[in-house]
Amino acid sequence: MAYISHTGVDLICPQTGEKGTLYDHRSSRSWHHLDWFEYKCFLHCRVPRVLCSSGVKTISVPWANVSERMTRKMEVALILYLHSTKNITKTKKQFGCSFRTVQRIMKRSVDYGMSVRSVSVPEHLSIDEKAYKKGHQYATIVSDAQHGYVIDMVEGRDLKSTQSLLKDIVGDQQHQVKTITTDMWKPYIPAAGSELPDSSVNHDRFHLIQYLNKAIDHVGRREVKVYDELKNSRYALLKNKENRTKKQNIIFQLIRDANFEVSKAWRFREDFKALFGSECFDDAQSYLKLWISSVKKSSIKEVMKVAAMFERHFTGVCNALSLEQSNARAEGLNAKIKEVLTIGKGYRHFENLRISVLFFHGQLKLHPQLSD
Repeated sequence: MAYISHTGVDLICPQTGEKGTLYDHRSSRSWHHLDWFEYKCFLHCRVPRVLCSSGVKTISVPWANVSERMTRKMEVALILYLHSTKNITKTKKQFGCSFRTVQRIMKRSVDYGMSVRSVSVPEHLSIDEKAYKKGHQYATIVSDAQHGYVIDMVEGRDLKSTQSLLKDIVGDQQHQVKTITTDMWKPYIPAAGSELPDSSVNHDRFHLIQYLNKAIDHVGRREVKVYDELKNSRYALLKNKENRTKKQNIIFQLIRDANFEVSKAWRFREDFKALFGSECFDDAQSYLKLWISSVKKSSIKEVMKVAAMFERHFTGVCNALSLEQSNARAEGLNAKIKEVLTIGKGYRHFENLRISVLFFHGQLKLHPQLSD
């Protein structure tokens, strides 16, 4: 144990910042400090109270935050441990504190990190959604498309909540954002258009291919009822070459060279993949028109449905074909957020989830004593 006493220098009122006179001392308080080898270490002090124009106030101590029973050095150690384990339960056991204490430190860390974060808005943003609770409870997540960190998130995925989130993030810097990558969820597109008028809406490559994969799957499910040759062939067409087993490769070769509709649907997907990396928007526009035209001639209703959707979102799809930005990093963040949900065993309140996601994946400076 270490005992600390006041040296008699000027007392400063924590509320007004003015100098005051010593009124009395509070009863002894203790703060958990960094352990000394295997022994727990505590600081003890009778904190002075100051008499000033605002009344009698307890002065702030330099080694801890107000009303906290842990020193700042101990907080830093807790933050680093929690950041490495991502587990609040393990952290509270390790540091001998309550669950609420860890949550309070997390919230204070995130609030500090958000207050000192760079005010410059990234040029490339991603918007994605994440289900965080049963009953179709979703959160909208805005992240940096280039560097892969969460900027902020909001409860819900409707137009109003998305607009509010974008407005809070970009402020008066909306003209700085060049591209915004999103899927085809209806509210996201008008929200981006209204709050980021100078940015190009870019539909995510991953989701575009996912729509085609679902079409191939539906065609296969329909034809397998008619053709026995298609039994056990589902994943042979859906998987990429490097992920197929030897058996799936054999099945794939047989189906690819046949004249089934599912074979044609697979070829349409591969033709669409070849459009990625178009040199400019005009080239992407020409290639996509040809692709849509050939799909319509095929009369494969499942693929035609996807082509019609691409046609409705023509500009965003062309941007996806000609621009490098994608939601790949955002999808990676989605997996990390899923990990946060799994370790935390779900979150009853959205704000607790938001604090956890920003704490672990917001690339924030979480404490004044920690480096960026």
